[in-house]
Amino acid sequence: MPDARGVLWLCKGFEQGSGRLGHEVAREERPEAPLRVLSGPSFALEVARSQPTALVAASADPALVARAVEAFHSDSLRVYSSDDVVGVEVGGAVKNVLAIATGIVDGMPQPGLNARAALVTRGLAEMTRLGRPWARGPRPSWGCRAWVTGAHRHRRPVAQPSRRPAAGPGIDLPRILAELGHVSEGVYSAATVLARARSLGVEMPITEAVVAVLNGRLAPADAMAQLMGRPTRAETLQPPPA
Repeated sequence: MPDARGVLWLCKGFEQGSGRLGHEVAREERPEAPLRVLSGPSFALEVARSQPTALVAASADPALVARAVEAFHSDSLRVYSSDDVVGVEVGGAVKNVLAIATGIVDGMPQPGLNARAALVTRGLAEMTRLGRPWARGPRPSWGCRAWVTGAHRHRRPVAQPSRRPAAGPGIDLPRILAELGHVSEGVYSAATVLARARSLGVEMPITEAVVAVLNGRLAPADAMAQLMGRPTRAETLQPPPA
């Protein structure tokens, strides 16, 4: 019997191997159950301390969204609602990769705020392009999306200067992961995000650069030069196909 309460998941990213999003995995496991996702910029420690936090609950079923908002909304936890499950999922997956990109930028000899601002805006463009094939409206809805520049952001240190080897093009990833003491989600999702994007014919140059650095194929400075050297272009967001 289908569960009338639906399926709620809080995980982020694309499944390794298959490249599926959470709703695709949940649909396979519980084909008859209504689906909803709860996500957002939430560091667990701050939630535990009742520090102000905003999340988004998403489902195609308004009643399920309302139930999630009612269950989790509190004085310190603000829960927004959305009907765009995939937009929320894609945002949650890609921002982990962009967090590593932010670490790369911040680790450059002269990074500057302009470089970070460019990363933010172009990163959002990559999220939008990847979300468009599934979008429910003219553009994906990211809801409350965790951004990547917090001082304690646990994905950023992967590409910081102190993490880089004395010689060689990339970073010493096995040593870094051993020293971090926690999971860096972007490391595991970057290649999967890129593979899913390529399967959809979606261009994601920042993600490609992050994967190249993580794989040791590019030094961070070369990755930056490669991104800056891309041909100029006009950008117009077209509506998704009917």
